[in-house]
Amino acid sequence: MQTSCLIDGTFVPARSGRTFVVHNPATDAVIAHVADGDASDARAAIDAAARAFPAWKNAAAIERAKPLRRLAELMLRDVERLTDLCSQECGKPLAEARVEVAYAASFLEWYAEEGKRVYGETIPASDPGKRLLVLRQPSGVAAAITPWNFPIAMVTRKMGPALAAGCTQVVKPAEQTPLSALAIAELSIEAGFPAGVFNVITGLDAPAITDTFFDGLTVRHVSFTGSTEVGRILLAKSAANVVRVSLELGGHAPFIVFNDADLDKAVVGAMASKFRNAGQTCVCANRFLVQRGVHDEFVKRLTIAVAALKVGDGRAPGTQVGPLVDDAGIRKAEAHVADALAHGAQVTTGGARVTVPGGTNRFMAPTVLSGVTPTMLCFREETFGPIAPVCAFDTESDALAIANGTPYGLAAYLFTADGARIMRMVEALQYGIVGVNDALPATAQAPFGGVKHSGLGREGGHHGIEEYLDLKYVSWRIS
Repeated sequence: MQTSCLIDGTFVPARSGRTFVVHNPATDAVIAHVADGDASDARAAIDAAARAFPAWKNAAAIERAKPLRRLAELMLRDVERLTDLCSQECGKPLAEARVEVAYAASFLEWYAEEGKRVYGETIPASDPGKRLLVLRQPSGVAAAITPWNFPIAMVTRKMGPALAAGCTQVVKPAEQTPLSALAIAELSIEAGFPAGVFNVITGLDAPAITDTFFDGLTVRHVSFTGSTEVGRILLAKSAANVVRVSLELGGHAPFIVFNDADLDKAVVGAMASKFRNAGQTCVCANRFLVQRGVHDEFVKRLTIAVAALKVGDGRAPGTQVGPLVDDAGIRKAEAHVADALAHGAQVTTGGARVTVPGGTNRFMAPTVLSGVTPTMLCFREETFGPIAPVCAFDTESDALAIANGTPYGLAAYLFTADGARIMRMVEALQYGIVGVNDALPATAQAPFGGVKHSGLGREGGHHGIEEYLDLKYVSWRIS
């Protein structure tokens, strides 16, 4: 297990000699002591990336593709090791962690090919003596700040397009889950990336490390996945040196079920969206809006399905819902339940912590709340926990008003059999991603990102690589 920073192709301890402890949130067991890097380590990584940039930029796209594809192969070769490491760090059930590894590898495979399709343009000139050209060129050193809830996939979703475009990169993983990023770094050396092309800095002082990404002209792009509050801070910091930022921020996803929906499919979708990673995903359903004609039946079916979920250590056989990542997370989930009950909602299943033998007190019973109204805390804030609040609505316009009545706009879900309604809703919902009768829309070849307070830019698809490319217009007089 690698525990040191990767700088310029070599794993090195923090210059200070400090380390920090990584715990398993399910048991509080110590997994490892990891290098506690600081701003000086980050600057060394940035310098290494800058030195590696000219050669990597000028390499043929087909040559840049080879180590990307090889890294994807190595991740799939080591899927069980990476799965177990992911589960230990963030508490995710093994079955989900295994899917995450495959999902992560898919970004490397996709961008290994997409990098070959970065085309220029010719523009018809109004002057016959001119030729007008557009070049797409890598923007420079890129930095990435990744979250704890998808510690493998969020690294490769940023790494794939950056390196395929010809940028070099420095990654700062979340302090809760640095080992997954370091495991990818270890495999990147085996995959054949030149020294300095990919670097990883681990450390507790995230503000000091991330400040180095904005304090000069070397880093030209910063990609961040995390809270809207931190995203605002980074956006402000980017102004001084006009650093391009991609921000995938908080979500508050509505899950809308109309009277004509296939309820069996809607419940299956609700389970997949809401309870994946114990509800700790930015695109998980956070608010269930169910039309009154099917409201009671939907709540009944959802309650039965949720009550059957097995809570436990993510590494234990059969676990479907693991722990929340920290004490603050479970306190927030409890506060949302308490507020809903105080204002008239009812718990149909769950509603309290669960005791897991040998585990911490961070396990929350998967919960369904009925009788919820839009004024309750769980309908105004992102819960990030295994709680499904259900609110009844009467008309399509009511559903839209509730769904759009938030500053967030990452993902929304819609279940109906009416094609005309689908088009109306898709066009009117103020979200970057809409799943229509589909609760798991994310895929490497499609753009992922939000609007309003949920972020800027896109990851995935050909749109993702555009974030790392500068346009250069050439006006060439030939006569």
